[in-house]
Amino acid sequence: MQAKDFEDLYYTEEKMWWFAGMREISAALLDEFCPKDFESILDIGCGTGLNLEWLKRYGAAHSIKGLDLEAVALNFCRERGTNHLVQASATDLPFPEEYFDLITSFDVLVQIPGEKADEQAIAEMFRILKPGGIAFVRAAAYRWMFSGHDVAVNTQRRYNLPELSQKLENAGFTILRKTYANTMLFPAAVFRRLVLKKIGLAESGSDVKPFPPSLEWLNRIFTRAMFLEARFLKGQNRKLPFGLSAVCVVRKG
Repeated sequence: MQAKDFEDLYYTEEKMWWFAGMREISAALLDEFCPKDFESILDIGCGTGLNLEWLKRYGAAHSIKGLDLEAVALNFCRERGTNHLVQASATDLPFPEEYFDLITSFDVLVQIPGEKADEQAIAEMFRILKPGGIAFVRAAAYRWMFSGHDVAVNTQRRYNLPELSQKLENAGFTILRKTYANTMLFPAAVFRRLVLKKIGLAESGSDVKPFPPSLEWLNRIFTRAMFLEARFLKGQNRKLPFGLSAVCVVRKG
C-alpha cells in the first residue's frame, strides 16, 4: 500500500460500511472464544490502528500491541494515541515463543510478497501464540476475483476457504470456526470489479474509498447488510457458503 492508501484508510475505516461491518462480523466469530481480560494481544498488520481500539473488548489497552511493516501506518496509529507499536515483518515476528493469548491478522497474509511467505507468517503466529491461545485470520477470497482493486493495494494472493484453513492446520492450529464473509454484497462486488471496471463504467483503483455525498445513503444500507450477516454468524457453528473474505478462528493445541 502507498502512503495515500494509508491516509484514505485512516479517514474512512471508522464509518465506511466495509470496515464497520467486518468489525461486527469479527466480533460475532471471536466473542464466544475470547474472555474480556487477555493479558497479551497482537494485531499483525495493524495499519492505521482502529482495530487496536476495537481489540479493547478482549483486554486492557496496555495488553494490546500493533505490528506493521510500514512506518507511515504506525504514525497514523500514534495519531490515534496508540503507542504499543512495533515495526517488523509478519514473517519475522520479534517476540519470544508462546507470548500472546490472542493474535489477529486482518487481510495481511494476502499482502506478503514471496511464494511461501504466507506459510512463514502462519508459522510465526503459531510460534508466538501461547498453548490454548486464539488466532483470528481473515483473507481476501477467490483467485478469480483478482482485479484492479488488488493491483492498487498490492494484493499478492487470494484464498478459497479450504485452502486457508488447510494452511493453518498444516502449521499445527485447530480450526474452531471457518466461514466466508461479506456474502450479501458479494454479487455487487463481482459485477463492479469484473464487469463495470473492465468496460470503464466504474472508477479504477482501490475500492477502499467513501461514497460521494450524493450516494452516502448506500453506506448506511451496506452497513446494515453487513450487520445482518454478523447477527446470523453469532449462531453457533453457522457459516456462509461464499463471500469476499475467507475467515478462520483457530486455537493452538
